[in-house]
Amino acid sequence: MAAGFLDRARTVAGPGFNRWLVPPCALAIHLCIGMAYGFSVFWLPLSRAIGITDPVVCKTLTLAQALTTTNCDWRVSDLVWTYSIFFVVLGASAAIWGGWLERVGPRKAGVVAACCWCGGIAIGAIGVSIHQLWLIWLGTGLIGGIGLGLGYISPVSTLIKWFPDRRGMATGMAIMGFGGGAMIGSPLADKLMKHFADGTQVGVWKTFLVLAILYLVFMLSGALGYRVPPEGWAPVGWVPPADTNAATGRFHVHLRDAHKTPQFWLIWLVLLLNVSASIGIIGVASPMIQEIFGGRLIDHPGVLFTAFDDGQKKAAAAVGAGFVGVISLFNIAGRFFWASSSDRLGRKTTFAIMTAFGALLYGLAAPALVGGSIGLFILAFCLCASLYGGGFATVPAYLADTFGTRFVGAIHGRILTAWSTAGVLGPFIVSTMRDQRIAAGIPRDQVYQPIYAVLAGLLVVAFLANLLIRPVDRRFHMATDEAAPAMAADEAAGSPAHVDASSGGTSGIVLLAWAAVCIPIAWGIYETLGKAAVLFK
Repeated sequence: MAAGFLDRARTVAGPGFNRWLVPPCALAIHLCIGMAYGFSVFWLPLSRAIGITDPVVCKTLTLAQALTTTNCDWRVSDLVWTYSIFFVVLGASAAIWGGWLERVGPRKAGVVAACCWCGGIAIGAIGVSIHQLWLIWLGTGLIGGIGLGLGYISPVSTLIKWFPDRRGMATGMAIMGFGGGAMIGSPLADKLMKHFADGTQVGVWKTFLVLAILYLVFMLSGALGYRVPPEGWAPVGWVPPADTNAATGRFHVHLRDAHKTPQFWLIWLVLLLNVSASIGIIGVASPMIQEIFGGRLIDHPGVLFTAFDDGQKKAAAAVGAGFVGVISLFNIAGRFFWASSSDRLGRKTTFAIMTAFGALLYGLAAPALVGGSIGLFILAFCLCASLYGGGFATVPAYLADTFGTRFVGAIHGRILTAWSTAGVLGPFIVSTMRDQRIAAGIPRDQVYQPIYAVLAGLLVVAFLANLLIRPVDRRFHMATDEAAPAMAADEAAGSPAHVDASSGGTSGIVLLAWAAVCIPIAWGIYETLGKAAVLFK
């Protein structure tokens, strides 16, 4: 039977294909789904969707009642559940459908991801327009979360196979896009809401629809641009290092066996602890810097955070927003820097450096800088944010080195359940300790030191777990005849054994593709630096 347009066999690259077209396709998808990080921009407007200027508060409203009420405005705590659903479903969907993705290829998975993510946002728009929170949870949270999971892992296996010589750099570029999605989407959404807002609505549902359409165009363009290399392909002139194992493609571990190895669970634990140590503190970054430094942030050194008047609160909040903006830039840059560095240093060494450095920053630098230099304090947490992003971006290449490339996308999907777990564990640790210490009457500038110590402890455990990772036992290696079906499929598609990945025949298209993703990124950086400028006044 002839292969369908979306089938993997129709995406095998032909002669003259330039492999540098694949990263911007991946970025096009990741920049769109990365807006999941920026959905907090909608919470305050949605909390007054009925009252418009002031929330219509129903003091006895329960969470169950909030799902269907049409008379009361939602609380921010009700809306934040959408964010939680995002990342729980992301990890679950990546784990459940990772094997399917490997079979059908990145094009079909990317198209499904685009339909789920953009369709989910559109359903959320309907929920906002008729004031039904359950539709926002179902559409934006659940269906959109499925799109997040599939979109996140769709380019991983493809990029690793196209760039065996630069695995870390390739996956770092794509996953950098996920970190940068909110940097573009948040200011864009803010401008759209202001444009659509009037005396009858806050502009959110129309903003949802515009974003859904824009994201659909970008994501479909990226998905349709995906190509996979023919089986056995290698860059012209590239010789695999003689001292590597799976990195040379000598063996692969089957998806059904990966989770039976200690290496899988050790990498899972390293990612869990690395993410947990950062995600909780990043979530409270703005109030943290305001509470610790108080009036020093706004040229009133004698004023405590708890004594701010309304004007001082607004000024301090602007500084906090600038701090979050700078953290986001380091998070994005760290994804590319650490992943690219791992190509030279090795994945195990890179994770050892990241976890050890993070433990020192949290355990020694952060507590010592409380009450000290504001600039050094900000720098310390910016470096921590780079380690957070670097862990995400380096993991796919680590998995390819450890388990081979055959099922790396599906294995990566299962590893992402560590992210879902960390999304609960990290904020729980930080928020619980913070609330308990504030309730106990601890001065705000002394609340965080024990939290830093706990986070440093998590990274010490991650460092030790990383040291325990060894090559996978030979009994888990796939037999040669298990790899034959994929090779036969590529041969049946009529693809050559080798493709000139450095061909200049499509250079114009490649430049256009890179421009399409770099221009929004540049605009997002400009907007973020504008917010961060308050830190340097």
